Amino acid sequence: MNDLNIIEAIAQSSLGPELDPDECKALAAVMDVESIPGGSTLVREGEPRRTLFVLASGKLDVCKEIDGSEEKVYQMRLGECAGTRAFIDGSPRHAALRCDIDSQVLTLEPEAFEGLIDKEPRLVYKVMRAIFRITHSNLMRVNHESAEMRNYVMKSGGRY
Repeated sequence: MNDLNIIEAIAQSSLGPELDPDECKALAAVMDVESIPGGSTLVREGEPRRTLFVLASGKLDVCKEIDGSEEKVYQMRLGECAGTRAFIDGSPRHAALRCDIDSQVLTLEPEAFEGLIDKEPRLVYKVMRAIFRITHSNLMRVNHESAEMRNYVMKSGGRY
């Protein structure tokens, strides 16, 4: 998919809800597109790569090593971001990203993003708010899944 419209992909992503067209354009100017062939790995668990990824086309599986084997724990939807924690604090990747089909991601490096602080401070603020929302949403999803698992194991909640 060579004709990917980066500005439109940003606007439709989880980074985009608060961004106006000029802000999407400014953000697009510091982002790149990475094409990933089907069957390959974008990033490995434990890798120190700080890039923020936005799924623009295809599918990405979030995979974790569990008891010595890698398990798919989530499949990203178009427009979703991965790598928020590594992007913000530089921590190693907590999961691998793999694709079964040819896919494209938008990439944002911390250094490029930090270059917008003086020129586009409102844009930086809006993107950081979006990253907070993404992180909070992920935490809420995991908390819900944990509660469901606990209810299942403990046979509580009236459904088991």
